[in-house]
Amino acid sequence: MKVPQAPKKEKILEIHGHQRVDPYYWMNERENPEVISYLNEENAYLEEIMKPKEEFKNRLFEEMKGRIKEDDQSVPYFKSGFYWYVRYTQGAEYPIYCRKAGSLEGPEEVLLDVNELAKGKAYYQVGGTSSSPNQKMLAFAADEVGRRIFTIHFKNLETGEILSESIPQVTGNLTWAADNQTIFYSKQDPQTLRSFQIYRHVLGTKPEEDVLIFEEKDEEFTCAVHKSKSEDYIFIHSSSTISSEMRFLKSDNPSGEFQVLQARIPHLEYAADHYGDYFWIRTNDQATNFKLVKTQVTQTGKENWQDEIPHRKEVLFENFELFSGYLVTQERSNGLTKIFIKPWEAEGHFLDFEEDTYTAWISINPEFESDMLRFGYTSLTTPNSTFDYHMPTRKKLLLKQQEIVGGYDSSAYQSHRIWATAEDGVLVPISLVYKKSLFSQNGDNPLLLYAYGSYGFSMDAYFSSTRLSLLDRGFVFAIAHIRGGEDLGRPWYEDGKLLKKRNTFTDFIACAEKVIAEKMTSASRLYAMGGSAGGLLMGAVINMRPELFHGVIANVPFVDVVTTMLDESIPLTTGEFQEWGNPKNKEYYEYMLSYSPYDNVEAKDYPNLLVTSGLHDSQVQYWEPTKWVAKLRELKTDSHLLLLHTNMEAGHGGASGRFNALKELALEYTFLLMLEGKAE
Repeated sequence: MKVPQAPKKEKILEIHGHQRVDPYYWMNERENPEVISYLNEENAYLEEIMKPKEEFKNRLFEEMKGRIKEDDQSVPYFKSGFYWYVRYTQGAEYPIYCRKAGSLEGPEEVLLDVNELAKGKAYYQVGGTSSSPNQKMLAFAADEVGRRIFTIHFKNLETGEILSESIPQVTGNLTWAADNQTIFYSKQDPQTLRSFQIYRHVLGTKPEEDVLIFEEKDEEFTCAVHKSKSEDYIFIHSSSTISSEMRFLKSDNPSGEFQVLQARIPHLEYAADHYGDYFWIRTNDQATNFKLVKTQVTQTGKENWQDEIPHRKEVLFENFELFSGYLVTQERSNGLTKIFIKPWEAEGHFLDFEEDTYTAWISINPEFESDMLRFGYTSLTTPNSTFDYHMPTRKKLLLKQQEIVGGYDSSAYQSHRIWATAEDGVLVPISLVYKKSLFSQNGDNPLLLYAYGSYGFSMDAYFSSTRLSLLDRGFVFAIAHIRGGEDLGRPWYEDGKLLKKRNTFTDFIACAEKVIAEKMTSASRLYAMGGSAGGLLMGAVINMRPELFHGVIANVPFVDVVTTMLDESIPLTTGEFQEWGNPKNKEYYEYMLSYSPYDNVEAKDYPNLLVTSGLHDSQVQYWEPTKWVAKLRELKTDSHLLLLHTNMEAGHGGASGRFNALKELALEYTFLLMLEGKAE
């Protein structure tokens, strides 16, 4: 089959007296039949190239699917007199939301069977769900396209009827007032999809009559609405990359006026909860790594904030949970999460986690009057686990560990951490896992190096049953905890953004060089993978050091950085200026241009490359990966594979449903194993 060649239609883009020529700019015309034709041509080309491995890909899909317990359910949690849980049935793609009144021995009430709601639809995703305080009405949001544009529906839980009343074109974020009649919800700008308005809706009224409560005028901010754990207050939370502002209203006064908790100040971030007479606030006010403060609900400005847990230079304060008898905190030091339990009037203690690399987190704890802490735990070798921890006696009870159908022996696998030395001498942690019987430190192992490295998102070590399909075929899997995430604290993030963004890429290259130097793999058997901003990472590193990698997977990659950040009509752009910079400023323009993957494609050899995209993606527009592939096809000087797969029915998160998504993963793993000669 002929390799796809996209038509070139040169467009000159000029700013700061500098011209760029973009021959594939026209691909942003979503409705243009020529664009759709090209995407279909690329999909057909991929199918033709992968056709000899079709049977293997199907077997791999069945293998991964076969490890999933199909008739599974989440661990119930207790709230408002009910036990709440989600379950799946044999062969079903979608979840069933359920509850039981008073006791787990009671009859099950099905709140939503998403399998029924999704019938006949190519895509269906339930977003926010919320039951009214009297438990008689359920509000839920559904997206039928994959562009994260939802419709809010209402279900009468006494009659089982889904009302004809609905609120279209919303974000899916919603919460009830205490009167059981009023909901607050957020709405997005129809073009940029920025969540910028909060509305009030009263049951039985028309959506067009809903009252606009708040509008976020600053284009760098988004807003959302939620309720305090106490359910006494409704919060409107506005946030940008570097600043926060919250408003609050008593939930039993839905028609009242929201008050500002603390007016926005550049570089001041905070998030509040409520307990007793106080708002409890996580903030970076004179605290780079954040701290916990409290303030009386009648005096909320930061001049009244009292330190409860002061700032610590080496510890990132991540999260907290309030109980009537305890304060529980989640923090991060040396790249690992820790959970600390403190009785209000006594000394506290840390939970004990014994593995070298792991992830732990505070889970769902909706009740104040409880001595039991629900927390989660996983590692590269330990399946996702849910625990109850009795805080007075320090007894830990495993409620559920993810079941791997067909059996799983964690002792057959090894995980540990090593450290790479970055270009500027900083040490970067790498978490690794492999099957002991298939590992030999002589450079012969294929190794998949994964990273993200943006927005302060920490890429923690976690278990994946699907990953076993690689480990059991000899792959080493590694996570590079590069700057741009918050893995080693807030400064780790600050050193990987704006005019320090290149640290993210050079850190990843240093990690690649480290695993080669340690003979865990070789350049001819090293693979890299990243998605979204992690796809930008992939594009940047293969421009900088293409010879380091045999193959690369870039999922929904953000690769046309300069053009996208200059276009404020595109979703997310204005809210991202504090992450990447505003290229209308010449200094940022030139810096972005120095690493933007699309702008730096050259006539040289590149690794084998699989790129994925979604036609309805609201975060990385489909034309970014499409243009990038077209330019690579034009300029690259090698005969390596270059494949583009566009999901024509989904968005940023890929296919909906728990098994459909596995088909996309099966393609990616087949690509890697084919390059290794193991897709047989």
